[in-house]
Amino acid sequence: MQINVNHYPCYIDGQWVNSSNSATLDVLNPSNEEVWATVPDCTEEDVNRALLSSKNAQLSWQMLPAIERAKYIMKIVEGLKPKREHFARLLVLEQGKTLPEAFAEFDDTLNYLTYSAEAARRIQGEIFPSENTDEQLMITKVPYGVCLGLCAYNYPLALIGRKVGPALVTGNTMVLKAHEATPVTASEFCKVVDEVGVPPGVINLVSGAGISVSSQLVSHPLTRLISLTGSTRAGQAIYKAASDNVAGLVLELGGKAAFIVLKDADIDKAAEAAVVSRYANCGQVCICNELVLVHEDVAEEFTKKVLEKVREITFGDPMSGVNMGPSVTSQGIDRVETMVNLSVDMGASVAIGGKRPQGAGFEKGYWFEPTVLTGVTREMPVAKEEMFAPVMPIIRVKDYEEALDITNDREDGLSSYLYTQHIPTIMDALKRMEVGTVFVNTQIVGYVQGYHSGHKRSGTGGEDGIHGIENYLQKRTVYWNYA
Repeated sequence: MQINVNHYPCYIDGQWVNSSNSATLDVLNPSNEEVWATVPDCTEEDVNRALLSSKNAQLSWQMLPAIERAKYIMKIVEGLKPKREHFARLLVLEQGKTLPEAFAEFDDTLNYLTYSAEAARRIQGEIFPSENTDEQLMITKVPYGVCLGLCAYNYPLALIGRKVGPALVTGNTMVLKAHEATPVTASEFCKVVDEVGVPPGVINLVSGAGISVSSQLVSHPLTRLISLTGSTRAGQAIYKAASDNVAGLVLELGGKAAFIVLKDADIDKAAEAAVVSRYANCGQVCICNELVLVHEDVAEEFTKKVLEKVREITFGDPMSGVNMGPSVTSQGIDRVETMVNLSVDMGASVAIGGKRPQGAGFEKGYWFEPTVLTGVTREMPVAKEEMFAPVMPIIRVKDYEEALDITNDREDGLSSYLYTQHIPTIMDALKRMEVGTVFVNTQIVGYVQGYHSGHKRSGTGGEDGIHGIENYLQKRTVYWNYA
C-alpha cells in the first residue's frame, strides 16, 4: 500500500521554513513503523534565527497589556476548535494513543491555553511600607524574555498549550522544540498561530535531532528560561548546560509513583484506579502508577481484581476503538522488555502479559502486552527504574511504614498514590511523602488549576495553576522616592 508522506515545515519569524541545509527527519507511525511524515532537521543557523526572532519580538509583546496578550491566546483557542478531529488523528498517527485519548489531549490543550488567558487580570505585584517619608517600596513582576519550550513525546500537543499559555500571557516569547518522534502536531499548531495573526517571533518552532538542536537552544545566551518536560537524565543535562547563562528553569522530570494499598482500603476502587492509572496512554504518563505496594493481608484479593480488569484491556490499531495503543519508540520497548526479563530471572512471576504480542497486526510497531508482575521485590529493575510502559509490578508489604520507606527511598519524587480510610495515616503521608503530588483515594487526574511539580530529582519549578504562571515571571523591586 502506498503511504502518502507529507512534509511539515518549521515556523520562524512568521515564515514557513526548512532547515538551512535542506536536511529532514522521518516521522514514524509507532503502530506499524511506516514513515508517514518528514520535518526539517534544523541546524545551528536555524536555531540562531529562531532565538533572534523571539528576542526581537519580545519587548513589543511585553509592552502590550496582559489582557491584549490574552486575546491573542484566545484567538489560538478559537482557531483550534474547528480542527479537533484533525489534531486527534494526527496525535494517533505520531504518538500512538487511542483516538479517545487523543480527543482528550486536544481538549486539555484548549484548557491550558484558556486558563492562562484568564490569568491576564490576576498577575499581581506587592506594595510594602517604606522606611522613609515620600517613598514607596513596590515589587512588580516582569517576564524573563525568550523562553524555550522542550516537549516530551507522550503529550506532544497538550504540552505546547501547557507551556505557551503561561509564557505568552506573562509577556515572554517562546521557541518550541517538539520531541523528534512527535513533531507534526507542533507544526500544525503553528499553522493556527499563523492563521490567527499572532505577531511574528512571538512563537517560533524548530525541529530536529534531540541532542544537537536542543543543546544549542539550551546553551544559547538569548535563552532566558527553559521549560522542559522529559526524563531526569535530560533534565540533569539541561541543568548543567544552562548554568553558564544562569537561565531560569522549569523542569518536570521523571518519577516512579508508588501506588500504596493498605488493608483498610476500598479494594474494588483501588484495583480499578490502579489499572486506569497504570495503562493510561500505554503507561506513558510521568505520574502513572509505576509500582504497587499492597498490604499482604489484602494482596491476594487486590491482585485478583486487578487481573480481572487487565484482561478487559484491548490493544491494537489505536484508530479502531481499542483501550490501548503502542509505545512511541522502539528504544522504550527494548528497555522495558529487558527490565521485565531481568526481573523474572530474579524471581518475579508474570501474572499476565510479559512480552511483545504476536500475530496479525503486530508484525511491526512498538507493542508490549498489558503486563502484571507479582512476587516483585524492591531490588528488581521493574521496582527500581521508571518504566514508562504498560507493566504493573506488585510488591507485598507488611505495613504502612514499609510502603512509605520504599516510596521515599528514591532520588526522584514526582507523585504517589495512597488508598486507606485511616485519616491519621493520610495526614502522616501528606507530611512525610517526599513527592510533589499525592493522590489520596483517587486515580490519576490533573486539573489546570492545580500545580504539577516534582521534588528531589524529579524537577524544579512546576507547571499549571497560579504557581505555574508565576514561574514565567521575575520579581523586580522598586524603591521610589517621589518627594
